[in-house]
Amino acid sequence: MAKQWTTTTLHNGIKMPTLGLGVWKMENNEEVKNAVTAAIDAGYKAIDTAAAYKNEEGVGAAIKQNGIAREELFITSKVWNDDQGYESTIKAFEETISKLGIETLDLYLIHWPVEGKYKETWRAMEKLYKDGRIRAIGVSNFHPNHLEDLMKDAEIKPMVNQVEFHPLLNQQELRDYCKQHSIQMEAWSPLAQGKLLDHEVVKGIAEQHGKSTAQVIIRWDLEHEVVTIPKSSNPERIKQNFDVFDFELTTDNIRALDELNQNERMGPDPDNFDF
Repeated sequence: MAKQWTTTTLHNGIKMPTLGLGVWKMENNEEVKNAVTAAIDAGYKAIDTAAAYKNEEGVGAAIKQNGIAREELFITSKVWNDDQGYESTIKAFEETISKLGIETLDLYLIHWPVEGKYKETWRAMEKLYKDGRIRAIGVSNFHPNHLEDLMKDAEIKPMVNQVEFHPLLNQQELRDYCKQHSIQMEAWSPLAQGKLLDHEVVKGIAEQHGKSTAQVIIRWDLEHEVVTIPKSSNPERIKQNFDVFDFELTTDNIRALDELNQNERMGPDPDNFDF
């Protein structure tokens, strides 16, 4: 029987699904609505959006039209760089929940560590959290140095750090740091924007298990206890990406995928990002 690990418990006791749908680059219309509907139909309980994706309204409309009970879903959004700061973060949050058509957000993240701003942003998020408006708060694209700096003045430690993570960028140092501080790591771009889907090593492991290369990589994330949010707007692929709880990778499989690491990023380096 394969290890399930369908939810993880954050350090504040909130349960978070380990596999969700990412909606980056989806149009705020039928595309995002159809993808969210397909995900809910396939059994997904988590949807990850952001103010910067400009599709929160579409996500909200899809949730509403599917008639799924609000408490069954785990919805994440993020405050964008331009809105960072104390008052502007509170305002951005109000806009986000208005667009999503919900009263409480499950997880709110700081999208990037904008120097000189993220501490004030975090203070606003702590207030929203204490007021019961958000069930969990966290960050995205934070290196250990950013986390150290944030936690020097924070009352509440981040519950989640969502970062680029895939076999070409396995973030060992960051994973160790997050584990040490009980911060749940979450992967964006787990499939390296499709770059790994035709890789010979991944294809060999997929054949061994009778699975797709995408399923193998998603399973690798879960084996490393990293929450993952693969993005797809194709209903068949959305369904396939969720079908990863009935097999396990061998120790040799995991080692072979770990050894693909080249510290290669598909997105910007948070230390050298032009904010």
